[in-house]
Amino acid sequence: MSATATADAALPPPVKGKKKLILIIAAAAFLLLAGLGVGAMLLLKQQSHGADMPDEHPAPEEHASAARDPAHPPAYVPLDPFTVNLADKQSDRYAQVAVTLELSDPATAESIKAFMPAVRNNILLTLANKTATELMEPDGKSRLAEDIQRETARALGLPVDGAPADGGNRGKRKSSGHKEAPAMPVSAVYFSTFIIQ
Repeated sequence: MSATATADAALPPPVKGKKKLILIIAAAAFLLLAGLGVGAMLLLKQQSHGADMPDEHPAPEEHASAARDPAHPPAYVPLDPFTVNLADKQSDRYAQVAVTLELSDPATAESIKAFMPAVRNNILLTLANKTATELMEPDGKSRLAEDIQRETARALGLPVDGAPADGGNRGKRKSSGHKEAPAMPVSAVYFSTFIIQ
């Protein structure tokens, strides 16, 4: 026998179709599990490192989700998208924004639906008074969310920041006898679309 014939006889037969498929699936599963393990370790490391450093500017949505009670889920009211010209003077800019309001009290959802024309008007006017630069700043969306919360409360007839519900003394606080404003009916504002052009 030649040397090549004996070498061929000593090698195991090549892996056939099913065995090859099993080996490929096992290798892929191993790589997937290894990747998940590394990702989990990095996430845990990042969370432990992040717990040492306080967040300077938590988003309003984070405040709302931190104190959730599973027995009393919030109600959500999605609003039709807004398309509005922005207050930019140098160029024609517009924004397209879709908003969902989170309400801590489901009964408030019916009130908001009943006052929807006023709610949409107040939000539309708020958006129209913003510039593209204001909205694109790091805190721009957070400030807009706070404005939407305030304007929704105003549309429902609630006093906001010590001002009457009609907005007559908008932004001015009464110097004496100031009562604490009631809790905002909207606990969080979520943006599902936010386009500025």
